[in-house]
Formats: sequence, C-alpha cells, structure tokens
Amino acid sequence: MNRVCTVFGRTCAGIGARNAARRFAAGSLVLLMLAALSACTREQPAGVTELVYATPYPPSHPFSLADQEWMDFVHERSGGSLRIIPNWSGALLSAEHSMLEIRHGVADIGLITPIYVKGGVHLIRLQSGFYSGTTTVAQQVDLYRCMEQSSTQFAQELAGLKVLAVQGGSLPGLITTSKPVHSLDDLSGLRLRAPTELLNVLRELGVDAVTMPMGDVYSALAKGMLDGVVAPLDTFRSLHFAEVADHYAELEVPRGAYPARAMQLQRWEQLDAAQQQVLEDGIAVWEEALARLNEEALGQGRDLALAEGVEFTTIMPAEQARFDVLYLQEAERNAAELERFGIDGRAVFAVARGSVKDSGEVSCAGGSD
Repeated sequence: MNRVCTVFGRTCAGIGARNAARRFAAGSLVLLMLAALSACTREQPAGVTELVYATPYPPSHPFSLADQEWMDFVHERSGGSLRIIPNWSGALLSAEHSMLEIRHGVADIGLITPIYVKGGVHLIRLQSGFYSGTTTVAQQVDLYRCMEQSSTQFAQELAGLKVLAVQGGSLPGLITTSKPVHSLDDLSGLRLRAPTELLNVLRELGVDAVTMPMGDVYSALAKGMLDGVVAPLDTFRSLHFAEVADHYAELEVPRGAYPARAMQLQRWEQLDAAQQQVLEDGIAVWEEALARLNEEALGQGRDLALAEGVEFTTIMPAEQARFDVLYLQEAERNAAELERFGIDGRAVFAVARGSVKDSGEVSCAGGSD
C-alpha cells in the first residue's frame, strides 16, 4: 500500500511510515545540532576583536603559562579591545600540521613547530642544528634573528604567517628508561627520540634515532617503544618523564631557536594599526616569558627527578668534545645539502658560526642575500 507523508514540508510518496519516521528523526537531529552550534556562537561585544589561540599543550605546561602572560599583556595594553580566546591541549591544533592549520584559519594564532615539519621549511628545520656555542635562550633567539636577517629564505618558508614569538630552550641531555649512559659508546643500540638535526649524529654513534612530537614521547617510553629521549630536565616535570625514566646523562646538546608562535597573515592584515602595534609590542613580552619560565621549569624538573630517584651521570670532557665535533660536522653537511632545494645553506651556516663568540654571546656577522 502506498503511503503519502510529509517530512519537513516535503511530500514523500511511496515510502513506509517507518522510513518517514527515520528521516524525521535524522532531520530533527540535524536541526538540534545546528541549534546547539548556533547557541555556541555569540556576538562579540562592540569594539572588541576576539582572536582564537590554539596549542597542543595543556594550560599548566610552562609554554602555556608564558602564553597566558602574553594574553594578559594583550588584553591590558589594548584596553580590552583585543581578547584572546585560548584553546588548550590539542583540541583544535595539531603539533605536526600546525603551520598549515594556522595558514588556513583553523585558529587565528597558534603554537607552531616548523622543526617537525617534513616539507616546505627546509632551512628553518635544519638551522636548529647551527647553534653550537650558545648556552642561553636569549643567545639562541639572537642567533636565529642573525640568520633570519641574512637570508630571505626564512620569509619564504613562513609565507602566510605573521611570527609573534621566536622560542629557544634549555640545553637538553639524555633521558633513558633503564640503561645509564656514562660515555658515547653506551649509546650504541639504544632507540632514542631526538630532534631532526641530531638524527645523523646519533646514528653515527650506533643509535636507532627517530623523531616524533614531544607529546607522543611519554607513551612511547612507557610502552618500551623508545629507550630514551634527548630532552631537557624540565620534561621530568612538565611531561612527567620521571614516571617512565630512571636515568639522566648530563651531555650538553646544543639547542636551536625557531619561530614558535604565529598568526594567520590574512587575519593580521584585518586588524587596525593600533591592534597590530599591540601584538608587535607583545613579541618581546612573549619571548621573555618563554625564556624565564623555561629556566624556572628546568630547576623544578631537576628537583623532581632527584626526588623520584632518577640517577644522574656526568659525561667526561673528552666525550663532550667528541660529541661537539660530530655535531658541527653534521651541521655543516646539512647546510651543504640544502643546495638541492636551491637554498644557500652554507652562507647561513657561516653567518651562524661567525656570530657566536667564545663567550657564547651573539653579535651578527655580515652576510645577506
């Protein structure tokens, strides 16, 4: 028997009442979802511009604490005309694809990690291995800016983004789960997570070296997929590595800086001049907060590791010198290999080496394309 029914005002001939009911229920669900989304969308207060900030880290992480200091500055300096809406813990932005996501407006501003991106940022990814001799976050940021000024390639790789902070970090050591490291020879056979610029250095020492976002490392250590990680002391606390690792070797591994907070360029250009100036002024505030909170977190991480019984081992000066030679050799090789992408990496590497003084202080050497 043919039935005639109406679903949302449309006549449906020849369908059973059950199918009609199903369609009605499905349509009702869609309407309910749209209503819920509509309820979540609120009008912005008059004279206020809201910008969404996204990060893969939780609000308690040192990076996020620095983010919150910057948000407070922006709100106060703008007189409330700029309001930052935070989105924490990777709910909106991923670690691996954050640059692409910001460019496409997934969030207005976000934490970016170009050093983990496999394509399109060849120089920025590899320049993080050019920092031998620097020992503080301020020196790392200064050296990044020296290199950035020397090559237009940096701007090309950051196309579509307005950088709002460059980030350095505490010098990492070697965190291992069950095997203590007293010398470079002890590294042979271990599977370690390391930054890109160290992969070949460690492989020369017999390490099965891999790279992955830091947010994935805890799980890999707990499951035995990794034997350790190249990371600074603060991660014992901030990433809970004290729960899954028993050893820390105080090998001094150079740490590079990179652009770490960025805004979609199109959204930046929509702001008025006064709002842009607030965010420009916020660059120094954000970078200072990141450096200070990183330093504080380093001490807190060391204290927690000691309290949890983590064993600390010291690498002898001769072993440290051997590592430093390998590090610089790999950095120079990486710089030369950038030529296959049409990038003069050697020139940028020369600027880096010429800019770092024996004291670790940075004074930009000449060189510009």
